[in-house]
Amino acid sequence: MKSIKIFSLIALFSAFSFAAVAQSETQTFDVSGNCGMCKKTIEKAAKDAGATEAVWNKDTKKITVTFVSSKTNLAKIQQKIADAGYDNAGFNATNDAYNKLHQCCHYERTSMDSNKALNADNVKVKDKSCCQKGEKADKVKVKDKEKSCCQKGEKCDKEKEKKQ
Repeated sequence: MKSIKIFSLIALFSAFSFAAVAQSETQTFDVSGNCGMCKKTIEKAAKDAGATEAVWNKDTKKITVTFVSSKTNLAKIQQKIADAGYDNAGFNATNDAYNKLHQCCHYERTSMDSNKALNADNVKVKDKSCCQKGEKADKVKVKDKEKSCCQKGEKCDKEKEKKQ
């Protein structure tokens, strides 16, 4: 009788262990960054978003995250990394978040192509040269050229030029 109880307990414990492992997921994706300080910030952001493990490689610019899918998901982790200032495979950092990074952490923002840029709300802007009325053009460096991204606030650069 005692051996049946022990066997039942072992079977029950094993079942719970397999259920926990089945929910664990590991993903690898690109994250821009430069240095050891970036590594620390990127990994912390991933863990703050619910990753149980996060390892970013500064040479390959890739992070491998492990997380329990019932508690978080890849999009939440990627968004939290972007909120920390780092462009990644899922989300681009806002200009404000990027500008708050330490100077040595300012990587070349190649994730934005030459035809599209993102405003502070991660909304793609097709025509960077001029914004809608009542918005300002925020200059960002894209491939060694200054491009405009619309943000709420001031009027666009072209509208200012017309008035002068």
